[in-house]
Amino acid sequence: MIRAKLWFRCAAMHDPVTPVVVRPAVIGWEAKKRRVDLTIERAFTGEELVRRMKGWVTADPSKTIEVVDRFGRLKVLDDKDLVIEFEKTEDLKNLQGALSEVFGGEVDVEEITKASSPHKKGSVSSN
Repeated sequence: MIRAKLWFRCAAMHDPVTPVVVRPAVIGWEAKKRRVDLTIERAFTGEELVRRMKGWVTADPSKTIEVVDRFGRLKVLDDKDLVIEFEKTEDLKNLQGALSEVFGGEVDVEEITKASSPHKKGSVSSN
């Protein structure tokens, strides 16, 4: 399994940024005739996290997802970090080329090596 970080360009500062989950989504209900005290907390999927970048980054998140899905799979590692998982190194290289072709320098990927990994032991949320 090969993992890579997905980097966008910030729409305001034009530097490389990647989304991270600071807090999971908390969902509740509002009832018309009663009080509902129930809330559920759930993590974002990789695709949901990328879609929330619309307007904050220079590339179109939906188009980014389309390109990434051809070569790998978006995941959220340890309910925090956005990564792309690949079956083979060739898929990573092919994605790098496709992103460059479609977005120029607006989106790119960086392989996560064991030495650079922020989480040596990590669970991956595949929701």
